[in-house]
Amino acid sequence: MGYLLVVAAGALQGSFMVPMKFTRRWAWENTWLGFTTTAYLVWPWLIAWATLPHLLAVYTSTSHRSLVLVELFGLGWGLGALTFGLGVDMLGLGLGFTIILGLSASAGTLIPLAVLFPEKLLQPQGLLTMAALLLVLGGIALSSWAGKLREAQQNTGQEDSKSSFGSGLIICIASGLLSSSGNLGFAFGGEVIHRAIQQGAAESMAGNSLWALITMPLFLVNTIYCCWLLKKRRTGGRFFEAGTRLYWVLAASMGLLWIAGFVCYAPGVRLLGPLGPSVGWAIMLSAMVITANLAGFLMGEWKGASWKAYGFLLSGVVTLLVAIGVVGYANHL
Repeated sequence: MGYLLVVAAGALQGSFMVPMKFTRRWAWENTWLGFTTTAYLVWPWLIAWATLPHLLAVYTSTSHRSLVLVELFGLGWGLGALTFGLGVDMLGLGLGFTIILGLSASAGTLIPLAVLFPEKLLQPQGLLTMAALLLVLGGIALSSWAGKLREAQQNTGQEDSKSSFGSGLIICIASGLLSSSGNLGFAFGGEVIHRAIQQGAAESMAGNSLWALITMPLFLVNTIYCCWLLKKRRTGGRFFEAGTRLYWVLAASMGLLWIAGFVCYAPGVRLLGPLGPSVGWAIMLSAMVITANLAGFLMGEWKGASWKAYGFLLSGVVTLLVAIGVVGYANHL
C-alpha cells in the first residue's frame, strides 16, 4: 500500500501542469498565479482544517526549531517551484520534469539518508539506494539528450534555439536542486506530524498539518514574482477577458492535482518504514517523470522528433523504472 500511494502521488504530481496547456489566452504569470493561490494556500489549509482536529494546538505545541526549519526548507522549495514553472515552460512538460525531478530525487533522497541514517550508507540498503540514484541520473542524461535532439529538429533554422535550450537547462538544474527542499522539510519536520497524531489526527491524515505549513513560503515567493510580472507586462487584464472563465477552473484543478499528490505521499512514506522519506521521494519523483513524459508525448510535444530521439527518451524512462525497482528492493532489505 505504501508503494501504491507513493506511485499514485507521482502520477498526480506528474500531470498537474497538463491543464496549463489549455490556458493559451493567459500569459504564464496569469496561470501560475491561479495555480499558486490554490495549490499553496487554498487547498492545503482547506484539507488541513477538514481532516485534522485541534490544528492550532498542533502548531503551538511544536518547537520553534522545527517550525523554523520547516519554513526555511519551504522558502527553498518556493524558489524551486518558481523556477520549476519557468523551466518546464521553456523545455516542455516531459524534458523539464525529467531534469528537475531527477536532480531533486538525488538530493532529496541522499541528504535525509546521510543525516538521519548515516550508519546505513555503507550497508547493502544504503549502497543499493545510492546505486538507484546513479540510475536516476542516467535516466536524466538519456532523456536530456533526447530533448536536445528534439529541440534541434523542431527548431531547424532558428538561430536562438541553442541559447533557448541552454537557458532552460540552467533554470531546470537550479530548480531541481532547490526543489529537494520539499522532501527535506518533510524529513526534518516530523515533529509537526507527531504533534498532529498526539492531538487525535489519523496517521493517514497527519501529514496534512505539515503541507499547510510548508507551502506558505511557496505561496509568498511565487505570488510576489507573478504580481511583478503582471505589472511589468501589463497582463493583469487577461484575468477578466471574455471566454476565459474556464481558465479559473483549470488553474484550480492544477492546484488540486498538486496537493492531492502530497496527500497520498505522506501516508505512503509512513507505510514504507524508517527510510520512507528517502526511498519514497525517489519513487514518487521517478513516477512523476514517467507520467510527465507520457503526457508530453500524448500532447504532441515530441511531434517531428526523430526515432533516435524517441529511442533515447524510451531508454531514459526504462532506466527510471529500473531505478524504482532497485529503490523498492533496497527498502525491502
